[in-house]
Amino acid sequence: MGRQALMDDNDQRPPAIAAVKDDSEVSVSPSTEEAPTAWEHVQLARHPQRPHALDYIERVFDRFHEIHGDRLFGDDAAIVCGFCFFRGQPVMAIGQQKGRRTDQKLHRNFGMPRPEGYRKALRAMHLAEKFGRPIVTLLDTPGAYPGMDAEERGQAEAIARNLYQMAQLSVPLVAICIGEGGSGGALALGVGNRVLMLENAVYSVISPESCAAIVWRDSGKAELAAEALKLTAPELKKLGLVDEIVPEPPGGAHDDMDRAAQLLGDALEESLARLRDRSPAELAQDRYDKFRSMGGFFREADA
Repeated sequence: MGRQALMDDNDQRPPAIAAVKDDSEVSVSPSTEEAPTAWEHVQLARHPQRPHALDYIERVFDRFHEIHGDRLFGDDAAIVCGFCFFRGQPVMAIGQQKGRRTDQKLHRNFGMPRPEGYRKALRAMHLAEKFGRPIVTLLDTPGAYPGMDAEERGQAEAIARNLYQMAQLSVPLVAICIGEGGSGGALALGVGNRVLMLENAVYSVISPESCAAIVWRDSGKAELAAEALKLTAPELKKLGLVDEIVPEPPGGAHDDMDRAAQLLGDALEESLARLRDRSPAELAQDRYDKFRSMGGFFREADA
């Protein structure tokens, strides 16, 4: 499918990075050979030219047909989902979508889904289950939208229902954190049999700024909070919270979107192959056991 076919009036190809006006939004890739710090990972995950869900969808998948609306309230542009093909295999792709220009950011609500977005995603997952198609989710959000209208329409219930019902799905589900994995807003699409994470993505229960504001009463200590949160891919892999780290091109995914998409596609292909022969009951039990075992970091002292 042609790339332009995935773009609407609010999603035109972004300007070159040299034309970005707001220098405060542009984070520079580390120039040394040392591993990036946690805060540098956060900056890379937020890079204004970092590929978003639709960038990967147009490069990794074919014949994407978008699904709109939750059949209850409306359509949330912060989440995109649709049937498509991945290297010849029919799948359901669901992603959290940010914008780049101001009009795109407003249209996508800065990548922060409302309840109708999560309900749309769950509707798409049940359609995928009905037709026996694997599900691929792309996580990239600062968090679920905290506005009053979202709370009035049941934001917490929508997220909780996704967690509950995703654990019971009978088809393979691969979740990939491609940028910011922000709190329950990302986890609401992240209950996968396999959880992958791009090399420079971050995944945390809270943003560094919010954590610093709560713990130290100073959001300026975000860099210190980032280190404490253990939000980088290597740290999360060590804790067993993600299964695989997907490498990025030198400098970050924003430097070579096509290569980044190729690497993501290769990792996705391997993950789907691992899940191909599992029965529906095994898939659901595996997903349930995987997430029930998370957080067991403390053990009783040996007698």
